[in-house]
Amino acid sequence: QVQLVESGGGLVQAGGSLRLSCAASGRTFSRGTMAWFRQAPGKEREFVATIKNNDGDTYYADSVKGRFTISRDNGKNTLYLQMNNLKPEDTAVYYCAATPLYNRNLYYTGGSIYTYWGQGTQVTVSA
Repeated sequence: QVQLVESGGGLVQAGGSLRLSCAASGRTFSRGTMAWFRQAPGKEREFVATIKNNDGDTYYADSVKGRFTISRDNGKNTLYLQMNNLKPEDTAVYYCAATPLYNRNLYYTGGSIYTYWGQGTQVTVSA
């Protein structure tokens, strides 16, 4: 079993920055995949970014590309999401997710592939 706990959310003005953290504990895996998703009020959950644990290969949704950076500290079992130039449309609850699955040639962007989820952290961007 893997436990994921997010932190770092808050209220920020448009153009500002936040860094989200996701601490993993329990049975962690070195060859799996981790990701960030978000869900805005009244909308479906959407993919934000993913990283492959063993080689650090990353992939982003078009809506955040160039503004957000996903990274992982394997020694601390912690996943990060650095968010810069935030926009009001980035307002959502942000979730980290993990799966023991790994594919060298594919990026996992669908939520159903991820087995473990955190409880979420609220990010609110004011205009």
